[in-house]
Amino acid sequence: MRTDSPASEILPLIRQYTGSVGSIRPTERGFNSDLTALVDSEKGWFFVKAVRNRPGGRRASLIRERVINDYTSTVAPPLLWDVEDDEWLILGFMAVEARTALFEPDSPDVPVVVRLIREIGELPLPRHVEHWTETRWDRFTADPSEASLFRGDSLLHTDINPSNFLIGSEQCWVVDWAWPTRGAGFIDVALLVVQLIAAGHAPAEAERWVTRCPAWRRAEPHAVDAFAAANLRMHRSYAKRKLGVEWLDAMVSACRAWTDYRGVVVD
Repeated sequence: MRTDSPASEILPLIRQYTGSVGSIRPTERGFNSDLTALVDSEKGWFFVKAVRNRPGGRRASLIRERVINDYTSTVAPPLLWDVEDDEWLILGFMAVEARTALFEPDSPDVPVVVRLIREIGELPLPRHVEHWTETRWDRFTADPSEASLFRGDSLLHTDINPSNFLIGSEQCWVVDWAWPTRGAGFIDVALLVVQLIAAGHAPAEAERWVTRCPAWRRAEPHAVDAFAAANLRMHRSYAKRKLGVEWLDAMVSACRAWTDYRGVVVD
């Protein structure tokens, strides 16, 4: 193990929880952390997320993930320990044996994912989240008044994508609760619709899947339309700043297919 790597730097901090460590295997994903890794140790396997302990978005996201875990135990792997010093903030989760979900048409994972989205929508709003108002789509609305349509009292995950849904043989999980917020319950469901379209579902088919979610059935069509348009503008803005990024281009195409299907004209 390199002595100047993040894995080697966190090792002295985590030993109090892990005992002796056999290996620290960085994972492929984890763009919002300085290190995400599976740790094989004397006390078992752990999934570890670590960020440099500096003010800013990465630290804030890990703080939120630490706070919210007590309230998401039915859908998320439990946080077993956390440790912090002047240099690092580290979370140690229970490691789960599972694979990333498949969102493509005919995938047996799709009804499982829809069920998990429904279960998120049924979680009570934790008191910590009361002031975490969802505002990321506000500046992409056609009119500032539309932002009120995105307000609500539901706990939102907001990072709905296949990598954050893990399918195990006995249990399935929603992971990476880096930016939980408070908002309209249909938002997570709408984000799933876009992801299903990006995976190859026709817009009508994607919307049929999410009719199983009460938050979707309760949503006002004009609120969904406003969100669909704002989501397209947001992804279009990101894609213009990062030209040629494949996943962003795919999201723009999926968002546009959805607004076209709903008859929403987006400037």
